Amino acid sequence: MKVVKSNSISAFGGMNFVFEHLNKLNISDILSDSLPKLNPNSRYSWKDLFYSFLSIYFCGGDCIEDIHTNLRPHFENNPYIKLPSPDTLLKRLSELATENQICKTKRGSVEHEFNSNEELCKLNMAILSKLGVLNSQELTLDYDNTIIFNEKSDSKMTYKRDYGYQPGVCTINEEHILYIENRNGNSDAKSFQIDTLQRMFGALEKVKTSKVSHFRADAASYQYEVIELLNEKSEFFYVGCRNSYVEKYFTQVQDWTTAKDEFGELQVGSILITPFSQQAREYKATPKPYRLLVKRRLRNDGQMNIITQDAYDYRAILTNNFDMTDLEVANFYAKRGNMERQFDILKNDFGWQCLPFSTLNKNSVFLYFSAICRNLYNNVINYFSTKCKSIKPTDRIKKFIFRFIILPAKWIKQSRQMKLKVYNPAFVYT
Repeated sequence: MKVVKSNSISAFGGMNFVFEHLNKLNISDILSDSLPKLNPNSRYSWKDLFYSFLSIYFCGGDCIEDIHTNLRPHFENNPYIKLPSPDTLLKRLSELATENQICKTKRGSVEHEFNSNEELCKLNMAILSKLGVLNSQELTLDYDNTIIFNEKSDSKMTYKRDYGYQPGVCTINEEHILYIENRNGNSDAKSFQIDTLQRMFGALEKVKTSKVSHFRADAASYQYEVIELLNEKSEFFYVGCRNSYVEKYFTQVQDWTTAKDEFGELQVGSILITPFSQQAREYKATPKPYRLLVKRRLRNDGQMNIITQDAYDYRAILTNNFDMTDLEVANFYAKRGNMERQFDILKNDFGWQCLPFSTLNKNSVFLYFSAICRNLYNNVINYFSTKCKSIKPTDRIKKFIFRFIILPAKWIKQSRQMKLKVYNPAFVYT
């Protein structure tokens, strides 16, 4: 076997089409307008830095060092990008970090550490606006927290009995990341959530003045201050409830609707309740009535519930939506489970499992940059699925890499023009 080597052939030729698409979206201008001005003598622009960061995950990498160890030979003489060293990229990202906020609850002595980054939040929302995500008349927001296990210098013990961070994440329309606020591991989802949501809604109102159509969250949001905020900022909210808070209402539900889901048969019903009466009096406000949707399912072991005196498992949802049927509310809230899929994608496809920095505030910058890559991937996969029959808009990034990005190609100069020569006769791009 005779082997002829050519160092100028790139294995990731498909990235050139991605860069071209991003240029058409004017991502470079958005980066320049939203991020701090670089020194005029700087060798690398924000476009070079961001495209290099994005290339790591669009080429199958999982850490910043892949720029040097795996990508550099494939992006030499590329007209779209100048690849920096990993140290240069990390240095620029660390310069975007902001100071942490330290808070304590009224009755506790534990310090809660948070980090919000207004600059990167503004950048992310500017890109979402460019992608048309915020132009939708009906917006559905989902809020949840996830644990990123790590052994960084400042990470603290989580309730899972291991060290890590516990960022709060808000998604929009189930597939784009809208807002991120990094939290240390000892800060549970309930603590200071009202402050997080106020910052999130404040940032969103700067780019979209109309109310959010729907907001969904788990039982950590079942707080008087949070419910009051959601009632003001969204048309409809759907918040899970802890049974210990609302189980006294379960026996009051009389009308049950039977339905089936992936786990079997269940029953749903609803009643009108007025929660948080004591908290409302403390704030000298009038308690508001809300709808309590209750779901119940027969227990497999037949064990009786001491409160309800029956053998059912109960779940409850508090909402101000009185228009939907019980079953419609239950099915709509169930879609909040898509948050777990988003966390899986961020951790396994876009590097959240491999945090590059040693501190909370710098890793917040990384979380935002990788989330922006995730948002752009949604646009990229939807666009190229219309150009290549082998790609579907639901494909995860690994399949996209195998079917599109991995493409032997070479930049050549011909007739005073740079042309991309593709070494795959089966490649079809329309």
